[in-house]
Amino acid sequence: MLTQAAEDYLKSIYKLQEKGEKVSTGALAEYLDVKPASASGMIKKLKTMNLITYERSEGVTLTDAGSEIALEIIRHHRLLELYLNQALGVPWDGVHDEAEVLEHVISEEVEARMDAYLGYPTSDPHGSPIPDKNGVVQQTESIPMTELHSSQSCVVAEVSDDDSALLRHLGNFNLYPGTTFTVIDVAPFEGPFTIDIAGQEAVIGREVAKHIMVNNVKDT
Repeated sequence: MLTQAAEDYLKSIYKLQEKGEKVSTGALAEYLDVKPASASGMIKKLKTMNLITYERSEGVTLTDAGSEIALEIIRHHRLLELYLNQALGVPWDGVHDEAEVLEHVISEEVEARMDAYLGYPTSDPHGSPIPDKNGVVQQTESIPMTELHSSQSCVVAEVSDDDSALLRHLGNFNLYPGTTFTVIDVAPFEGPFTIDIAGQEAVIGREVAKHIMVNNVKDT
């Protein structure tokens, strides 16, 4: 039986691997906001359980068993976010913290009932893919908003759910997954983006744009 902390580490390793990053002890400690010594200790424990491999030059990598557990926790988390949002009306900026707690304790029966109630969804309120019951993740092609140029239109595919203040900020502009917008101008020297959302102009700073993934990019 894994502890909640161990499950959080496996989930975090998966998410860092998903970004294509080398998962070093330092990177993992920073991501989880823990001391490097704590991360190092947990890495040793998970390695002895054959849930990860670790080489100094390669960093931490999940084994098949570790990936299976990580994907199950991620599935719980994202189903919970969607259920809290759609069934209980919890705002999209408030579901993450609740799901962080509940993801470790729901039963497989409750998971299955939520999945059926929601119509077997493939993404959560923030556009992140929900692994299916077999741990298969539906891959979608998207790019960061920061790669867009003037006179391009696109659709919001996914936004980061780690910062509730950021989600409230994006909500003020209706920048939810599925929203279409057009880039009017990109300021030089790493400046902000001026965009058009259904006839309304908005200015989005580059730091915010880094957390927005888009797809269906077209030149207008």
